Amino acid sequence: MILVLGLAVVLWSAGALLGAPRSLQLMMVATIYVAVIIIQVALPSGHALREATGGSVAHWLILGGLTVLVLFYRNGLQRLRKLAHKRTASSQFELSSPGVFSEVELERYARHIILREIGGGGQRKLKTSRVLVIGAGGLGSPALQYLAAAGVGHVGIIDDDVVTNSNLQRQVIHRDADIGVAKVFSAASAMVAQNPFIDVKAYKRRLTAEIARDLIADYDVVLDGSDNIETRYLANAAAVAANRPLVSGALSQWEGQLSVFFPKKGGPCYQCLFPNPPAPELTPSCAAAGIVGPLPGVIGSMMALEAIKIITEAGTEIRGKMLIYDALWGETRQISVPRQSDCAICGRVNQSDGES
Repeated sequence: MILVLGLAVVLWSAGALLGAPRSLQLMMVATIYVAVIIIQVALPSGHALREATGGSVAHWLILGGLTVLVLFYRNGLQRLRKLAHKRTASSQFELSSPGVFSEVELERYARHIILREIGGGGQRKLKTSRVLVIGAGGLGSPALQYLAAAGVGHVGIIDDDVVTNSNLQRQVIHRDADIGVAKVFSAASAMVAQNPFIDVKAYKRRLTAEIARDLIADYDVVLDGSDNIETRYLANAAAVAANRPLVSGALSQWEGQLSVFFPKKGGPCYQCLFPNPPAPELTPSCAAAGIVGPLPGVIGSMMALEAIKIITEAGTEIRGKMLIYDALWGETRQISVPRQSDCAICGRVNQSDGES
């Protein structure tokens, strides 16, 4: 009997060292057990092989029964632990009623709540707000991270790209293991992992004229972190049509730009600033011109900050102005951006009253 048990231990240990699946290890031990039972039943009493394997089937049946009881008990404990963990997690992280905070949320957002400009009321606005982020790349990555951390209750992400190795130098929401994964799914996973109290909706597609206006109208604030001119003009037109504030960021090598476009509340739209698309050679891609890694983090974080200010009505957003940050020389400046009365997009928009 000791010989058989020793053989079982050797096989189990060998399987563990070779990295064999647990199911294969169990199968090998079970095969030995069944073979011993057959020997004990089939061979006559006193046979050498039967004596070498214990001499009695009763001992093996008792051992097998005890093993089954132990495994059954252990499996039951594991199920109970999983059930308890699931209930605890559900009670802690389940999205609560709109505007109602759990104890965990109150502790998490305490630094916001004690700010006079935000307070409990502002944090409640964040929890019930809806923010759409166009692009989950360089600008979208930090913006999405900080919107999630701030407790923005509902975040939409639209992007049709997948994570590549070259993205990881600056698109900090994605990880090496996400290479090949759609950016919207990678970003959504990271956001929920950071803050399970928020709801994230991923749209793996390009923003098109067919969906832009209806999609943007479903959100309170829009952040444009796209990397092409066509999407910028499209997002601007849809935001103006839907009466939504548009937080726009742009990057080029060492320089970042930031502005808030919301003609209904004063100031210009994006097309007031750029009536006509620039020549392609004036707006080279990051792949062609290069970009310093932390710069998208600076501008993307500021985009999230502007969104938070708009939602909570704290301070004054960068509306009617453009902030330009020169990272190479450490300089920041602002320029005024007047509204154009003859703008094809917002020229007929009346301010403040929501009429057009």
